[in-house]
Amino acid sequence: MDDVGEITRLLRRLDEEDAGGHRAVLELLLPLVYGELKALARANRYRWSNNRAPGTTSLVHEAYLKLAGQRRGRYANRRQFFALASRAMRSIVVDNARWHRRQKRGGGGVQTELDEGMLVSAERADELLAIDEALTRLEHREPRLARIVECRCFGGLSVEETAEALALSPATVKRGWSLARAWLYRELQAEAT
Repeated sequence: MDDVGEITRLLRRLDEEDAGGHRAVLELLLPLVYGELKALARANRYRWSNNRAPGTTSLVHEAYLKLAGQRRGRYANRRQFFALASRAMRSIVVDNARWHRRQKRGGGGVQTELDEGMLVSAERADELLAIDEALTRLEHREPRLARIVECRCFGGLSVEETAEALALSPATVKRGWSLARAWLYRELQAEAT
């Protein structure tokens, strides 16, 4: 069986297993999704820190732990898993940006979750947080557009991959991506003035 079919089969098995079986299925699943999660993490790290240095391993592990801890019934298939992985990575990099903001304002918190350097550069932290706040507002108005942005921006997915992940047509994703970018641009411009 190819990896895509095997991933879907394992994701469906997660719903059927008790805690011990759940862990066993996750151990089978990780090697199959690790490469794709690593590519998503690498894209996020470079986008928000301008750093090509190593450091994506922690993001992959944190995202995977977040996904593994989700309640049952969340992953009907591979595409839903990677859409949720995009959302998990958004959450993790935004948390990292918040840590930078607290440091800049004299916060005494200690960054302990991530190793191998920061995911978000201090210079880009405010920008990322402004985008996240605008995206949260968009999510309240147009949830589908927010999901498209998460997949494209935080997941690094192509139009076709986003369409697959969200069970939409590529044309719908292209229109949604254009609308969301225009809306976010207006929101961010209004905030800046």
